[in-house]
Amino acid sequence: MDDRAKQPKIPNRQMPFSDAFVAFIPEDWAPYPVDLPEQLPAARFAADRRDSVSAAFPGERIVVPAGPLKTRSNDTDFRYRAHTAFAHLTGLGTDREPDAVLVLEPREGEGHDAALYFKPRAPRTDPEFYADARYGEMWVGQRESLEEMAAITGIECRPLTDLPAALTTDAGAIATRVVRDVDDRLTSLLDELRRTNEVTFDPCEDAELATMLSELRLIKDDFEVDELQSACDATAEAFEEVVRQLPTAVERGRGERWVEGIFGLYARHRGNAVGYDTIAASGDHANTLHWIRNDGDLHPGDLVLIDAGIENDTLYTADITRTLPVDGRFTAEQRRVYEAVLDAQRAGIAAARAGATFSDVHDAAIRVIATYLRDWGILPVDVEESLDPLRGGQHRRWMVHGTSHHLGMDVHDCAQARNEYYRQGTLRPGMVITVEPGLYFKSTDLLVPEELRGIGVRIEDDVLITDGDARILSDKLPRTPDDVEAWMAALLP
Repeated sequence: MDDRAKQPKIPNRQMPFSDAFVAFIPEDWAPYPVDLPEQLPAARFAADRRDSVSAAFPGERIVVPAGPLKTRSNDTDFRYRAHTAFAHLTGLGTDREPDAVLVLEPREGEGHDAALYFKPRAPRTDPEFYADARYGEMWVGQRESLEEMAAITGIECRPLTDLPAALTTDAGAIATRVVRDVDDRLTSLLDELRRTNEVTFDPCEDAELATMLSELRLIKDDFEVDELQSACDATAEAFEEVVRQLPTAVERGRGERWVEGIFGLYARHRGNAVGYDTIAASGDHANTLHWIRNDGDLHPGDLVLIDAGIENDTLYTADITRTLPVDGRFTAEQRRVYEAVLDAQRAGIAAARAGATFSDVHDAAIRVIATYLRDWGILPVDVEESLDPLRGGQHRRWMVHGTSHHLGMDVHDCAQARNEYYRQGTLRPGMVITVEPGLYFKSTDLLVPEELRGIGVRIEDDVLITDGDARILSDKLPRTPDDVEAWMAALLP
């Protein structure tokens, strides 16, 4: 056999390390800090959330993974974002902590002990320090020690290598639930432990955990409300800069990309990233609900619909839409459509009150939309028939989406909550929802008067449900057409 075939396989982009280098690399580094870091503000609130999970599943082992890194191409990973349930229960945001797992271990009697299993930094004598492009300090920066992570989170921390043994302990005696579809290797390990220990298992048990963790986020605590307010304020600043840059976006061509880029710059500077792919839809593109291609030009006289939100470092995101005249002035036809949508949004926000149902918000807004469509001669049936879900729905040709969704760490937050707590649920103080009606008149829609074809308008704000009127978290951005024009006039050169 060729001697070369006996050599260990080295990735084709990695140069081999000489013995001299391996001996040299750990020498003469400053010591790691002795003082422990402060606890993250979010971590203090996360402890109460873990207590809620403990109370919901007494005597059971609860396993919540952060999830692994995801490959973008070859040896390049996507920017990391931990699973929302993990971040919510630990307080860890931004790009931490791949592969980590939160385990709530039941105590004798009642309650749980929390343990965070993660990959702590390796000593500088370890090949990981210099050779591991995914985890090595030379490649991705200094990682926390077990003691530092415990100080940051307020949770007992253990090395990730201890996790299999911890999950194996009493595997046949302690019922275990895991958030599935996050870390396939972890889920497979737990499923194998269930089989080998002949544990009777119903997959619905894991689904119940995911549902509970989603419903846990329906009511925001004070920290979460403050973070969402901060995200909305930062997003408003980004919108201002986008308006300042509109003439440049027109001049350079592919102006939708310029709008997306300016907003993304602010998102990375003021927060972690965008909370979702920015929609920058000019002209008829605004009538495609999820237009994220953003490759069109901007033209004076057209509208540009911008649906964007900044996700801050704690992973709470804003979700705001404004439809703006590119040159700062609405035409008569654009204003006509805009005011109809604004009236619908006002009705929706007025309905967003504690004690109302989630669907009341949509019902109030869509009634206004249907009424305008009927008054304009566009809706082919009367309003009541169109609003009847069994025999109508014709208005949905021009507004096919719902008016609201919950908002939080996910832009469409609490998505796994049960229907009786979400769409059919009752609004309660502390919930944060969007209110975002729209009208979309495609240029090819022959049922629409010619002068309105190609106009698409959506107005979206983030609102906090209170004991009285809803509090608009995104109120730093104008909504009325006159206010929009005055605001843009002060920003445009």
